[in-house]
Amino acid sequence: MQTVSTALPLRPPAHRVDPRARTWWRLRGLGVAAVVAVPQLVVALVLGGPGWLWGTLVATVVMGVGYAAVVPEILFRIHRWEITDEAVYTLSGWLVREWRIAPISRVQTVDTEHGPLQQVLGLASVTVTTASARGPVSIRGLATAEAHELARQLTETTQATPGDAT
Repeated sequence: MQTVSTALPLRPPAHRVDPRARTWWRLRGLGVAAVVAVPQLVVALVLGGPGWLWGTLVATVVMGVGYAAVVPEILFRIHRWEITDEAVYTLSGWLVREWRIAPISRVQTVDTEHGPLQQVLGLASVTVTTASARGPVSIRGLATAEAHELARQLTETTQATPGDAT
């Protein structure tokens, strides 16, 4: 007797995020650095600039600019996604890489999100909530039209898949 494997194929997802995602990640990194650096600058100017505070300010700026120069390129090379009739595949992260496979039969909701910076850049994120203790699967940095099409496709696929996603 021959057994048939029902396991999903283990392979990296096929699609990259939109190239504009690099700009989004870069601006977010610079924004975080500014949120930390501006109060340091204000306190340094008000207190007359103790040497150690100027040192932390310089370190914050250097680290923020370094992050913005290097990390978005790494993220762009790593982040992948793919939707098949069987599953949602994602690969993300730069320090800790996360490879997620969510069977279509487990999908409960599909949401799109457009933050202010994403709207300016024409990007969106798709979040697929599943019946999993691990939480939702997110695909960030997609072109807006691609995100809407992906949400539509996932909705159609999950409606055509038997099961109750629990």
